[in-house]
Amino acid sequence: MKLKKAELKDFLDSKVELYNNPNFIDSDPIQIPHLFSKKEDIEIIGFLTATIAWGNRKSIITNAKRIVDYLDNSPYEFIMQHQDTDLEKLLPFVHRTFNGNDFIQFITSLKHIYNSHDGLESIFSNYAEKDSLQYAIHKFKALFFEIEHLERSKKHISDPLKNSAAKRINMFLRWMVRNDNHGVDFGIWKRLSPSQLSCPLDVHSGNVARKLGLLKRKQNDAKALMELDTNLRKLDINDPVKYDFALFGLGVFEGF
Repeated sequence: MKLKKAELKDFLDSKVELYNNPNFIDSDPIQIPHLFSKKEDIEIIGFLTATIAWGNRKSIITNAKRIVDYLDNSPYEFIMQHQDTDLEKLLPFVHRTFNGNDFIQFITSLKHIYNSHDGLESIFSNYAEKDSLQYAIHKFKALFFEIEHLERSKKHISDPLKNSAAKRINMFLRWMVRNDNHGVDFGIWKRLSPSQLSCPLDVHSGNVARKLGLLKRKQNDAKALMELDTNLRKLDINDPVKYDFALFGLGVFEGF
């Protein structure tokens, strides 16, 4: 499907309009951080939900709700005040290859991030580049695992500098940074701009982007992400990642 740039923009803008609204939340993992109102609770549960956001969306949502229960419905308080004995009860958790030991590691690492690095937002804003957060993701992973850690847990955070499209963490960053008053994304991280975001690239958005001529590269990797980002920025330099709603909606809901 080859559209001229103006036609493509009109087509995608209409799909953003269709999907970027509160109705989208009911079927999406973003519903989990929407259970909270405190900034730290939203970002922590958003991060943990995004971390397990692969596979069947129903099971992602079900297991993210289990995470909320495990953290006593107070993610930030649990992370900052837990005792070692509180962590043992997390061991039964499993979502695909993310298990209870990984869960414990992530809770421990998050506590370190808040105690030693002034929280999640600080790290990403401290290492952000003018028009990209991919280096910041790389630095975040390094700082997340700078404490004693399980080697196996490292695979659950992608590294763009190792050619990963880092879909899940780019999705999390979209949730935190974008604020367009449509009630889906939170926009609670004020030190970053939507213009710095990258599109969460997965099978659905990748396939749709290729059909629309926004992406030529076959693999969904960091190089493909850069190509897609470049093309989406031509459509909207200030908020390129709004088109995630269009690409995702066309792929998942319309079988485009």
